[in-house]
Amino acid sequence: MAEPEDNVEVQSQADMWELIFAFGDFMVLKCSMKLGIPDIVNKHGSPITISQIAEKISTSPSFQINYLFRIMRFLVRKRVITSEYKDGDTFYSLTHTGKWLLPDAEFTLAPLLELETHEWLLDAWNHLDKCVLEGGDGLQKAHGTGLWDFVSGNPEYNKIFNGAMACTAKIVVNAILSNYNGFNGVRSLIDVGGGTGMMIGEIVKAHPHIAGINFDQTHVLATAPEYPGVVHVPGDMFVQIPQADAVIMKIFEFPMSPPAPPPVRLPIDHQNFDDGFGSNSDSSSETLLA
Repeated sequence: MAEPEDNVEVQSQADMWELIFAFGDFMVLKCSMKLGIPDIVNKHGSPITISQIAEKISTSPSFQINYLFRIMRFLVRKRVITSEYKDGDTFYSLTHTGKWLLPDAEFTLAPLLELETHEWLLDAWNHLDKCVLEGGDGLQKAHGTGLWDFVSGNPEYNKIFNGAMACTAKIVVNAILSNYNGFNGVRSLIDVGGGTGMMIGEIVKAHPHIAGINFDQTHVLATAPEYPGVVHVPGDMFVQIPQADAVIMKIFEFPMSPPAPPPVRLPIDHQNFDDGFGSNSDSSSETLLA
């Protein structure tokens, strides 16, 4: 039976209202993270009231608890936190979803939220229509330079970007190490575009027989920590990558960047690159895509 026309009209309008105000979802998430709300609720160790949360955020007389109440109501609606009314007050607890916003957790998506809601990246989204009409890169149109040049020339954004890549890589590598059994025969492994080296570091830690190479641009490796069994090698993957038995790549596509070219065979120098581990294998490389 068809829905009455009035119901269709009202529902379609409601759907469009939801789409128009969808930006509010991630902005409130960003606000809650900047105020430290998930961390405060988690560290309290038991259900916490809004007054207790407010005291942890600020003791300023200008603090607006009414705004905080609306934020908490949103977080409950989105299942980031739970609420329970008892003894004349509302008590809040963190959900499993909310724990992904804990900055110091072993597995966290807080750095990714910081990246995706940063004003510099949001500026690029405002040029999405021009990317469709003219092609090109949203960051190029917003800031006069493409993503990689923008990151390399901006230390603050470079830190935020690397943090976001590292947190997602940690989640990915945990799944790989839990489910992939193909590392036993690999003597050397290169992570192409490996960022600060967290992924290859975890793989080598779990499989210490592997000689790990973290391959990325110079400005990325400048802030990379040392990992046992891993060497950091700067370079350009579209020119040449170092020798290794296997290659691993984590693909992270940005909607406002030009479409990726068709897959190509990476130019691997098997003869002239010294990976620092004395490997001289002539075997062809296997590529693992994460």
